[in-house]
Amino acid sequence: MVSSCGTRQPEAEFPWLETPSHFPEINHPDDNELSLARWELGKRLFFETKLSVDGSKSCASCHFSESAFATNFPTNKGAFGADGTRNSPSLANIGYHPYFTREGGVPTLEMQVLVPIQEEDEFHNNILAIADTLSQDSTYVVASLNAYDSEITPFVITRSISAFERTLISGGSLYDRFLAGDSTVLSNSELSGLEVFISKGCSNCHNDFLLTNFEIINNGLYEEYSDPGLFNLTGNTEDIGKFKVPSLRNVTITYPYMHDGSLATLDDVFDHYVSGGSSHPNKSELITPISLSEEERSDLKAFFETLRDNSFIEWSSSL
Repeated sequence: MVSSCGTRQPEAEFPWLETPSHFPEINHPDDNELSLARWELGKRLFFETKLSVDGSKSCASCHFSESAFATNFPTNKGAFGADGTRNSPSLANIGYHPYFTREGGVPTLEMQVLVPIQEEDEFHNNILAIADTLSQDSTYVVASLNAYDSEITPFVITRSISAFERTLISGGSLYDRFLAGDSTVLSNSELSGLEVFISKGCSNCHNDFLLTNFEIINNGLYEEYSDPGLFNLTGNTEDIGKFKVPSLRNVTITYPYMHDGSLATLDDVFDHYVSGGSSHPNKSELITPISLSEEERSDLKAFFETLRDNSFIEWSSSL
């Protein structure tokens, strides 16, 4: 399949977008190779409200296709109106992540699917109960047989949703065209914003083709954390307040920001880093006060706009 940054429309045979030439190929597990039948089943389940115990929520309820599969609320309501505690991150390029959830505690995408299903403030359900419910629908039974030569099982549910999510590849932005060698595609302001991004140290954490190093760090958001992040997994006080560095792709439409959605705008994010953050003892040594002029803020926003992948947004909004 030919890859390109400029033209990324799906081919007639396959409904997903091509992998850009400057991206590595997605690694599909041996037990979950991508096929059209698996993709179609996974897509249907992604939008299926029967995954939640009260039939009110689906994956798409918190991951909006028009917002690069992020939410635009600080947190979202779960089953029975339960209050969520974390901001739902973008799922664009999720197949490239080395680990999952905000503290990176889940090793595979297939396992990650189970997290919202079990959480009381999300789906509050049981994967076995979901399989039983879906087995009563003959169309799901047929789709499962076509995709995995199996009845509806937890294996089929987690694998098909993962197969679909691995095709959520976003790499067709203006910045991608710049990376591919088109030196004329960015304006002077956008180029200046890129220079600010590098010179102010943003690229220390937000680097590589996804603009993240995937490290788990404390960025000094709070003096005290109601959500202790990595500490939940390790019990080590040195891990309090540590969360995975997010990708900045499509960042202008994935607001609000931070693990709890507490910063509403990019200006709020800039203000946080200008201040140098809190004095929390676990704060990364990379987080120190910086200066940003109004022109630099404007240029930085202009650069961030080049990270928006309109072809991906158009495609995902049509699903």
